[in-house]
Amino acid sequence: MTTTGTRGVTLGQAGREFWRHPTPWMILALVVGAVGARAVVGGLALRDLWAPLVLALLYPFVEWVIHVFILHWRPRELGRITVDTLVARDHRRHHANPRDIDLVFIPTPTLRWLIAAIVALPLGIGAIAGAPVSATLSFIVVESLILMGYEWTHYLVHTDYKPRHRFYKAVWRNHRLHHFKNEHYWFSVTTSGTSDRVLGTYPDPATVETSPTAKNLHGSLN
Repeated sequence: MTTTGTRGVTLGQAGREFWRHPTPWMILALVVGAVGARAVVGGLALRDLWAPLVLALLYPFVEWVIHVFILHWRPRELGRITVDTLVARDHRRHHANPRDIDLVFIPTPTLRWLIAAIVALPLGIGAIAGAPVSATLSFIVVESLILMGYEWTHYLVHTDYKPRHRFYKAVWRNHRLHHFKNEHYWFSVTTSGTSDRVLGTYPDPATVETSPTAKNLHGSLN
């Protein structure tokens, strides 16, 4: 059943609705599993913090790249074959109806693969590089927390919870501009435009025309 946002919701109401959906629980299981594994291994050392710190610094740009090149993927024709992806199709549906809360969450099939990659890739690369298991698990903990932060922030922006603090207000404003002003700018979701400022997609809204395809990406609903 489709659930749309309720006008004037409180943070508590938004939180209760958040936990009625499956993907937050899937991510929470990842967080708990990663933290539990890290606690069992023990031996926290300063070296464990380097990779997570680099990840945290690079994440705004990773998020930008994913949003631009994966979520906003334009279907391409290769002969008789149309190259498209489930996640891009779902994102087009999300733009078509930004108030449909069910479309705000990471698609469940996509999240399954993402969680597998978040666990398997660091473990595999860490093993090849000879990195301590403790350091690899610390990295996975940070990855899982970032993923939960993304899911919660993106969800909250699309509810009718009104911003009360400066940082969240900036995040809220940027993503709303992306959806309702022009889909070619403001690709940051969890930051106040860090990557957009660096990569040239953070214009003055007053200088940008309202896009006729903000709710119909690429001008072709499907």
